[in-house]
Amino acid sequence: MDNTPKSRPKLSFWQIWNMSFGFLGIQFGFALQNANVSRIFETLGASVDDIPILWIAAPLTGLIVQPIIGYFSDRTWTRLGRRRPYFLFGAIAASIALVIMPNSPVLWIAAGMLWIMDASINISMEPFRAFVGDMLPSEQRTKGFAMQSFFIGTGAVIASALPWMMTNWFGVANTAPEGIIPPSVRWSFYLGAIAFITAVTWTVMRTKEYSPEELEEFEAAEKDKIEDPDALREVPIEAGDGQKKITLGFGFMVSGVILTYLTYLYALDKEVYVATIGLAAVGIIAAIAGMLQKGGNTNNGLVVVMHDMINMPKTMKQLALVQFFSWFALFAMWIYTTSAVTAHIYGTSDTTSALYNTGADWVGVMFGVYNGVAAIVAFGLAPLAKLTSRKFVHSLSLILGGLGLISVYFWSDPNMLIISMIGVGIAWASILAMPYAILAGSLPASKMGLYMGIFNFFIVLPQLLAATILGYVTRSFFGGEAVYALILGGITMIIAALSMKFVDDVDE
Repeated sequence: MDNTPKSRPKLSFWQIWNMSFGFLGIQFGFALQNANVSRIFETLGASVDDIPILWIAAPLTGLIVQPIIGYFSDRTWTRLGRRRPYFLFGAIAASIALVIMPNSPVLWIAAGMLWIMDASINISMEPFRAFVGDMLPSEQRTKGFAMQSFFIGTGAVIASALPWMMTNWFGVANTAPEGIIPPSVRWSFYLGAIAFITAVTWTVMRTKEYSPEELEEFEAAEKDKIEDPDALREVPIEAGDGQKKITLGFGFMVSGVILTYLTYLYALDKEVYVATIGLAAVGIIAAIAGMLQKGGNTNNGLVVVMHDMINMPKTMKQLALVQFFSWFALFAMWIYTTSAVTAHIYGTSDTTSALYNTGADWVGVMFGVYNGVAAIVAFGLAPLAKLTSRKFVHSLSLILGGLGLISVYFWSDPNMLIISMIGVGIAWASILAMPYAILAGSLPASKMGLYMGIFNFFIVLPQLLAATILGYVTRSFFGGEAVYALILGGITMIIAALSMKFVDDVDE
């Protein structure tokens, strides 16, 4: 009798299509949020340099929600499966938030709804990353994440351009009285809610997950194939190591308190409090985890998350630097493209004017272009990576994206911005696929969800930094001209490309 562990079976194109289809809906939510929330905030009275702090809800939510959802989804098994319950619950909550968001009567309600909407989207999205690692063998993971990139791009093309389409194709009003969200934006969010729940339900109904026993057997087989099996070795949690976390946590906490006091003493921008208080909070959490571990509670969820974050696989640590610079650039783009284009290209900051709203609608088209490019490019990523390497493909893509962001400064014709977005679209396709394809091969299957959630830290932390400093930097060093924030983003994306040289792709 053959007792050799069996590897994951290869899935057909349509099986990969079905398991990824939910991302079409998820991206409807994200694209509507990214292209329109700054516009909603400005319409409700926010100034340009207040926008980053209002956006802080989105990355903070991801920082908290994704590791928690990853941890619990690794340990979930129901009649609906392991990851699918989270897909469905998040989709329902996000769809409700999409309906409420554009009806916010005042700024603080809109900021609160961004928090709720982003939490719900993260609940759906985080298990989708681990889903590819669960379902696909090593040689198909690049294809799986590329398929997610395709649906992300396709969904975002439609969703980003929805306000423009509502106005130009269906005659829905694009302007409204001061303090009121235009009908074109409201109807776009309603359609996004329908698309979100429909697409995620398709994946839930059309995909069957492997049992925990099957996944355990698959991992045993994959360890035999990897050149360095220690790459998948988990570091055991020992009670004696708890003191290290207590000491580390105490250091973070004291540093955070001191920096918070200095921020108050020197009357620095309120955004800085996010970083300083956040540092103190991380210290407190690490110290609590250390005390629990020292007391022998090695199976506690907080202890497990903190332990695995400190003991990340080597490849994950190397990719962290790449992610940090990549997502700083993306967040700068999402925050400031509307302000940059309307002021630098259209020459107005009056949110009630037709010219401003025309420019804001064009930003939606621009975002649709870069997502459309990403959808097309996604299908070429896996073949190109096979011919060269995943590292080369990602480096080249990030360089093109960085040049695209920098080029916005040099255009005066709005139509030329499409060229800039082509470069950004190529980078976006790769950012959504290559780091995850490289990462998945270095992770133990039993903690795929948790590590994917922890990996999100290196998406969130640069966004927190951007939200903390970009308002101050734009006002103090760029004379309030948002276009320079895009140039800064382009530079950091090129730095991310250069950082790929130091990544070890153990699974390629």
